[in-house]
Amino acid sequence: MPLKYPDNLPAIELLKKENIFVIDYTKATSQDIRPLRIAILNLMPIKITTETDLIRLLSNSPLQIEIDLIKIKSHTSKNTPVEHMRRFYIDFDVIKKRKYDGLIVTGAPVEQLEYQDVTYWSELTEIFDWAKTNVTAKMFICWGAMAALYHYYNIPKYGLEHKMFGVFEHRSTDPLNPIFRGFDDVFYVPHSRHTELHADDIAKVPEVKILAQSQDAGIYMLMADGGRELFLTGHAEYNPLTLDTEYRRDLAKGLPINIPKNYYPGDNPDFAPIVRWRSTANLMFSNWLNYFVYQETPYNMDEINSTLRLYYC
Repeated sequence: MPLKYPDNLPAIELLKKENIFVIDYTKATSQDIRPLRIAILNLMPIKITTETDLIRLLSNSPLQIEIDLIKIKSHTSKNTPVEHMRRFYIDFDVIKKRKYDGLIVTGAPVEQLEYQDVTYWSELTEIFDWAKTNVTAKMFICWGAMAALYHYYNIPKYGLEHKMFGVFEHRSTDPLNPIFRGFDDVFYVPHSRHTELHADDIAKVPEVKILAQSQDAGIYMLMADGGRELFLTGHAEYNPLTLDTEYRRDLAKGLPINIPKNYYPGDNPDFAPIVRWRSTANLMFSNWLNYFVYQETPYNMDEINSTLRLYYC
């Protein structure tokens, strides 16, 4: 995909080494098409890693995409260089009058807090409300998904006794939904979380539909608002070594952590992990971009508003 990106964004140089197709602004603007405008609200602490993971997947499409990296104004990242944040990220206040074809909201390491105890909860809910009328399709990941489900539909999260950690087998409950086009009957997704959703709570909200779940990891994918909202409790976007990095980080800190399930050969961390989810991740992002963003967003972005509805739920 011709991906429009800010000059010198570190993720781009990493992806070029992986043979990912990207172009700069000069070449992109010479193409006679309107690019999709995607905003990424990156709440993860190590932002460059998350940027790279998401851009890698957004690149696997013939569509031209323009990305804006959004940050929370009321929160200062402690794990990403200040220079990087100033150069590549913009405050929500700067873009709140803009329209976007898509929005991706990442997870955040605050899932064990009550939502109202999160320091930037007020600003985050303002973004959620803005997205209802200014964005065609939204994707919420992990804590971002749980936070959006709580804000939009009052669906609570529950703490787990042990961290859900590993790569788990999933099945779709609605295989004809376009998000699953090309999927195998069984597909794998990494999970790394301390909380979960309960089906009983979701059953009380007819607007929200469970699309995929795991016997071991529980509910994974949900959809609402006629297809404009996609909620993912796992991390299909993770690169091969993310779970390994998290595991070794927690070990070094002396935190209680189990070996990630179904990840290392023979559950032995001395061996390189087996990647079981790469094709699932690429298909899911490509299907989301095509069927839920590109096929539905108006050419005139000013026409994006609350009356727009998709009909895949």
